[in-house]
Amino acid sequence: MTRRTLLATGAAALASQSAGAAAAAARAVTAASAAASAAAAPPTATPTATPATAAPSAAPAPATPAPGKVKFGLDLYSVRSQGWTPIQHLDYCAKWGIQVVHFSEIRFLGNLEEENLKQVRAHAAELGIEVEIGMMSICPTSAMFNKSQGTAEEQLTRMVAAAHTVGSKIVRCVLGSSADRAGAVPLEAHIENTVKVLRNVRSRVVDAGLKVAVENHAGDLQAREMKTLIEAAGPDFVGSCLDSGNPLWTIEDPHLTLETLGPYVLTSHVRDSAVWNTPQGAAVEWVRMGEGNIGMEDYIREYAAKCSGRALSLEVIVMGPRAFNYRDPKFWDAYRQTPAWEFARFLALADKGTPREAPPRLSGPAAAARELEDVEASIRWTRAFLLREGLGTAG
Repeated sequence: MTRRTLLATGAAALASQSAGAAAAAARAVTAASAAASAAAAPPTATPTATPATAAPSAAPAPATPAPGKVKFGLDLYSVRSQGWTPIQHLDYCAKWGIQVVHFSEIRFLGNLEEENLKQVRAHAAELGIEVEIGMMSICPTSAMFNKSQGTAEEQLTRMVAAAHTVGSKIVRCVLGSSADRAGAVPLEAHIENTVKVLRNVRSRVVDAGLKVAVENHAGDLQAREMKTLIEAAGPDFVGSCLDSGNPLWTIEDPHLTLETLGPYVLTSHVRDSAVWNTPQGAAVEWVRMGEGNIGMEDYIREYAAKCSGRALSLEVIVMGPRAFNYRDPKFWDAYRQTPAWEFARFLALADKGTPREAPPRLSGPAAAARELEDVEASIRWTRAFLLREGLGTAG
């Protein structure tokens, strides 16, 4: 099979065959392609709230990392169950040597009141930490969009003002989730509506000296679809918040996502994953850093090479497997435009995996304690890897 044939084969062809034949064809593509191209952590401690009484100071401006270096960050969704204040979040991150603290949702900031944002900025500056902030959906037709908070333009404008106050260079946002791939509104329309919102606020974003980082989120967009969104909105002020775990929720190889979106990356969420075959298709489980089978070490090396100077921010989520029953023809209703060669790369990862037991379901204090264990184990692994590879900045 030639590469030209490979690129010309789409997911529609897969859907028109029996599901079993589709998977077999994709595996044949993988084989043909292969033949064609021959630290020690600080002690764990619960942070204590430290009120920031000083006047807001300028955001920290660390030296520009050398080529191939990244800044070590943490998305606070990783510690979502702890119930901490923004100041406690910052203190916790400082104790672990985190350089960029990513407040991915408003709830982690507490609120968008100016005085609160100034306190966060001042405390972060005192600790030598960079701050990034974010919000959820800006797509007015997404099932995830919260209409009660105003129009998408109004919500994004508030976040731009908040980012300017708190010293964040970006506003992270999302289109939606996997529910938007096969709903009443076509995915293409969701993308178009998101682009319209971004264009409508362009002048405000540019005037504030900021950029908008759209995340590939919860199975909403594959890499080529995100690239289309960014290019249509304007890559001069819109880029990618690149998530390494979510591509698998769109039957996509995370390495392909990085290859496609690398030139647009403004920040990141990094999480390890395991994927394996099942009788119905495949299963994906998010795991601690270093415990997956997607080639996380190579992913980080490539991220550092392609996205030098950007934040490598852990978003640690450990949860049981999610099934992707691609042998069911109805599954492909959400993936009619997926090329076979892309799906083949996902299958190649699944072929390397073995079934895993789901982690125990916990609640209350036990769940919160396990969450911290997962985060801190992932921080230790990542810090050690960055140090060993010489990929991290001094800090």
